[in-house]
Amino acid sequence: MLLSAIVKAFGGLGLFLLGMIIMTDGLRSLTGDSIKNALVHFTKSPYSGTLTGAISTTLLQSSSATTVMAVGFVGAGLMTFPQALGIIFGANIGSTATGWLVALFGLKFSLSSIAMPLIFAGVICKLFFKDKIAALGYAVAGFGLIFVGISSLQQGMSGFEGILTPDFFPPDSWLGRIKLVLLGIAATLITQASSAGIAAALTALYLHTINFEQAAALIIGMDIGTTVTALIASIGGSVNVRRTGLSHVIYNCLTALLALSLITPYVFFLEKISSDFLLSNPAIALVAFHTFFNTLGVLLILPFTKQFAHLMEKIITSEEPSFTSKLDQRLLQNPSLALEVARASVEELHVGLLKHINFILGDLKYGKKMDLLLLQSFLDETQAYVDKIKLEPKELNEWQRMISLVHMLDHLQRLHERCDEDAQRAKFAAFSFDLRQERNDFCTKNQKIIEAIASKNFSLASKYAKESNEAITNAIEPFRGFIANEIAEDKIDIPEGNQQREAIKWLSRVSTHIWRITYYLERTVMDTAR
Repeated sequence: MLLSAIVKAFGGLGLFLLGMIIMTDGLRSLTGDSIKNALVHFTKSPYSGTLTGAISTTLLQSSSATTVMAVGFVGAGLMTFPQALGIIFGANIGSTATGWLVALFGLKFSLSSIAMPLIFAGVICKLFFKDKIAALGYAVAGFGLIFVGISSLQQGMSGFEGILTPDFFPPDSWLGRIKLVLLGIAATLITQASSAGIAAALTALYLHTINFEQAAALIIGMDIGTTVTALIASIGGSVNVRRTGLSHVIYNCLTALLALSLITPYVFFLEKISSDFLLSNPAIALVAFHTFFNTLGVLLILPFTKQFAHLMEKIITSEEPSFTSKLDQRLLQNPSLALEVARASVEELHVGLLKHINFILGDLKYGKKMDLLLLQSFLDETQAYVDKIKLEPKELNEWQRMISLVHMLDHLQRLHERCDEDAQRAKFAAFSFDLRQERNDFCTKNQKIIEAIASKNFSLASKYAKESNEAITNAIEPFRGFIANEIAEDKIDIPEGNQQREAIKWLSRVSTHIWRITYYLERTVMDTAR
């Protein structure tokens, strides 16, 4: 009898896990790249990141999936480390949705009677339809399987009545709660899914196998256990990737300490409101506590996100060069995100060349000497990455972004050559007294372009680049006439005059490449927004 109960309980837990996996896969297929794109495009700050992280985790029913995506986005350069922190904070809130699903529909209002029809309908959709309907069917089948698992788990655990009681587990003391937290961590590490542990804890509480305080401690431990997936995903990644993974662990540990201190006040508060609420609605009380401490933790940490990020930067210091490849090969499976990664790389290269151009023109205030060999290597790697992006003909906006990227890479390559092979012309342009006004105006506009790109105002950057190019173009013919007069009056010799002409021609070609790169950079952003 006891053996049968154990087998049924573990089988139910397995069915629940299988249902969660199938439902999550179905929801991922149903939403396609929408959630990934939303995480990138709507995460502009830690606050918006919290919202998108909570929503995406609720939709995917997997905080691990959300946090691993955040780690990948940081590594690919699609978002900053502080922005990713917001997603991690929000994922903790979204992860509480699983508990509500189990408590309300699996225990409070049992749906096991309609689970089989749901599974059958879902399988029919998966077998006989394609695309979105098939994905929806897969998600529905997983949803039904979840409740079959919960029903089996309940039946199995009911066989432990009188055998497993709250006295079997560590007592309700600080040491006892810590032991239960460790047990919750271990359960999550074994199952690789906190949702299964939460379902088991809720079922045990519902059947009075454990008491509220014990269940609360177990769930706190499961929250810590979920951080392992993101931590593993960050191993071997860039410095910001490692910071993101470790931040998840530290934040969840801090939230766990907060939650442990809140168990007793929370129970006291509930008993003051209703003396029998914990006895009549233990599962609801537990998931409410889960949501409460995670939400409170986010509200307390959000105003100090920058300080938390600075702390992580001190713990994991950066020794990486300024140009490090962020082209994540895994994102090639998602052409939209891969294009965004490539665009971010091109943007970084463009800014680097602008700083180098200002440096060789003598702008010591804003210019910066760059390693041209390293820039060339990074440019080659970006071109190779773009070649690997495979698009479908129906993805019109993506095709436009790809075309713009190809144009940008072409102009970047030629701009790099102007900086490298035409160094003598650049040097003459930098020190020519007659070109000082054009040179100074050109450097000033370049700095304005850099500032506009940094603030993501690409239309303004394109405007500055076009103005700069037009100013140089309009100055060419008058300057050539001026040089001819200078030669005729014997103020300069012919070789020097030719050097002057080559210098203004160099400025013209460079300004044209800068304008075209910035123009297409604006186009890629416009195509993304459509």
